[in-house]
Amino acid sequence: MPARDRLLALLVVVLWGCNFLAIHATLGQFPPVFAGGLRFAVIAIPTILFVPWPKVKIRHLLGYGLGFGTGQFAFLFIAMDTGMPTGLASLVLQASAPFTVLLGAVFLRERVSGRQLAGILLAVAGMATIAWQQAGSAALLPVILTLLGALSWAFGNLSTRQAAPDNPLNFVLWMSVVPPLPMFALSLVMEGPAEIGRSLSTLGTTTGLIGLGGLAYVVLFGTIVGSGIWTSLMRRNPAGVVAPFSLLVPVVGLSMAFLVLDERPSLVEIIAAAVVIGGVLFGSTKRRVREPDFLAEAETPQPTGVR
Repeated sequence: MPARDRLLALLVVVLWGCNFLAIHATLGQFPPVFAGGLRFAVIAIPTILFVPWPKVKIRHLLGYGLGFGTGQFAFLFIAMDTGMPTGLASLVLQASAPFTVLLGAVFLRERVSGRQLAGILLAVAGMATIAWQQAGSAALLPVILTLLGALSWAFGNLSTRQAAPDNPLNFVLWMSVVPPLPMFALSLVMEGPAEIGRSLSTLGTTTGLIGLGGLAYVVLFGTIVGSGIWTSLMRRNPAGVVAPFSLLVPVVGLSMAFLVLDERPSLVEIIAAAVVIGGVLFGSTKRRVREPDFLAEAETPQPTGVR
């Protein structure tokens, strides 16, 4: 992986890690489910007008939109609105990786290796420790909601695998067309017209401007710029080289929440976070098998071209 691409991958990590701060700012102004609907509606309108159809089956697009979009962000936004610490949210959402492996085995008949299973067990142990810590402070419900968001993301990943889009970025952008209507409908039922109206009528206040700034960051940098760079990296490099960089997102998320919001995780939570990241990393990388020395010596060196 070229140095330039490594720097771009780190840039995406920073953008996505700061995304949770932007969500925190957005939720200071808008009700959580309504905020999720706005997030996708802002992307959906120009997508319909200017972005070519990704040439996938509609059921796969709906599955991705309802899983990755509606389910994940409805649960995540409600969790953060009801007390889920911003930094821990960025970490617990990583449970989507082991969830995806397990769901792939159940629904797509994908084989789960011993290494993947060990990584899943490590990640689950870390998540259970975090849940136990949060339960001690009567904050277990937000953790459960965040885990449900991660599970929804995993279901969305299954739809992505089945869709196999030729242009992943177009697929991601068109996915944004799916969530607004169900999320706005849920918002009307759960949050009510009065709360929605209040959030829109106070946009000129300081809190309103901060909320708009957070929403703009989520849409522009968290989604369009971040996903665009990430998609290009996945095209130019092996997925196994690019994907592990996403494990740095919780590191940025936890660090920024500490610096900006003064969130201070306990020592046990920090250790559990390291276990979760280590488990996901261990389960998502393949073991390298070293060739015997006599085979390496027998190979004839091939001339290398200039790239």
